[in-house]
Amino acid sequence: MSPARRPEVVVITGASSGIGRATARAYARRGARLVLASRSRAALETVAEECRAHGARALVVPTDVSVEAQVQALAEAAVAQYGRIDVWVGNAGVFAYGGFDQLPPGVFRQVVETNLMGQVHGARAALPHFRRQGTGTLVMIASLYSRVASPGISPYVTSKYGVLGFAEALRQELRGSGVRISLIIPGAVDTPIYQHAANVTGRRARPLPPAASPDRVARAIVRSAGRRRFAAYVGGLQRLVVPVHDFAPGFYDAIASVLMDRFELHGTSSVSFGTVLEAPGRADPTTGGWRSARLRLALATGVGAAVAAFLARRR
Repeated sequence: MSPARRPEVVVITGASSGIGRATARAYARRGARLVLASRSRAALETVAEECRAHGARALVVPTDVSVEAQVQALAEAAVAQYGRIDVWVGNAGVFAYGGFDQLPPGVFRQVVETNLMGQVHGARAALPHFRRQGTGTLVMIASLYSRVASPGISPYVTSKYGVLGFAEALRQELRGSGVRISLIIPGAVDTPIYQHAANVTGRRARPLPPAASPDRVARAIVRSAGRRRFAAYVGGLQRLVVPVHDFAPGFYDAIASVLMDRFELHGTSSVSFGTVLEAPGRADPTTGGWRSARLRLALATGVGAAVAAFLARRR
């Protein structure tokens, strides 16, 4: 008989909602030993109980990934508890809507500190353990906005472009080390990030359809540790905008502006900093409610109308 496979030790940041919560459940079903991190202990305990219900062991470590010392402490807690780290999933992220001149500097900085520097701090914390083991996978959650931009979300785009460059540089530096870098590039995902974004536009925000299920992204994350491929896109339809962006940038810019102004932002809303500067007090749902059949039809119709209006104006 072959020896039993050793359970993976997996650290997940941003584990209290959305993609992180779905990923925690996916690994729990595989029997992984989990280390769950986000800023709110109460939120993490809810997710940890879900994972334990699947028979997994789950350690809760409240962590603000924008603070390097806390991320170092997260890695040390994982090794102290389980003896090693096999997979580090850098998923923590926040979002902000508003023109560059509108957004307070502190909000812009915090989005970059969380989304980009959180990945840098995770790499600094995990890589020494991976090198000592001679193996390990660092999974970074990027975005379609690592490849294309959109007006009104400049801090998010800045942070996600940075994640792509950072991951590629690390991939090159780590060749032959036994340590793998895996980049997950989702388009819009049905998570609460849109409801909890900082928003100074005075209008409500919603994602462009079709929004992928967070469980679909979680499956891509789990598969990535066993594959040689560096980057995996999630959401094939939205990926089609990449060649438009690359080969017809003027056309792409015009369409992106129309979609943001006429579709992604709609109605009225009060100014809010969401969860960018303060952690939520409880676990958020895995989904944001953007995938109901009626809503998806309405969203797709709205996008089609916005594009048609733009093309008619061009003609």
